[in-house]
Amino acid sequence: MDRSLKQKIGRLGLGAFLVVAGIGHLTFARKEFQAQVPDWVPISKDDTVVYSGFAEIALGSALILANGKHKAKVGKIAAAFFAAVFPGNIAQYKDRRDGFGLDSDSKRLARLFFQPILMAWALKSTGNCSSDES
Repeated sequence: MDRSLKQKIGRLGLGAFLVVAGIGHLTFARKEFQAQVPDWVPISKDDTVVYSGFAEIALGSALILANGKHKAKVGKIAAAFFAAVFPGNIAQYKDRRDGFGLDSDSKRLARLFFQPILMAWALKSTGNCSSDES
């Protein structure tokens, strides 16, 4: 399989993942996502989850629909989004909040290591890595 097809599959997969996660923010996993909102966020946990759900749906849709001209920019925005929500994962670990089956310190700690993977996925699948540029 050539690199551009792998990138496209990765980009579409990440986009679909974000759309489903965003829908979860608004519906079936709303309470679970509230466990990740740090106490220092100045708006209610529910509003934060709803707003971030809309952002994830928009970002996922953008990844799915991005053309060659905008693909790299959308990938950078997705990576920045994953970096921006990382404090929520840290808060979930630090405050020992259960959510999404993360019901132990070791599980919550392991979750922290997935955020850089999501960032790399966003960048790699949109051609933002130097080895991807031709």
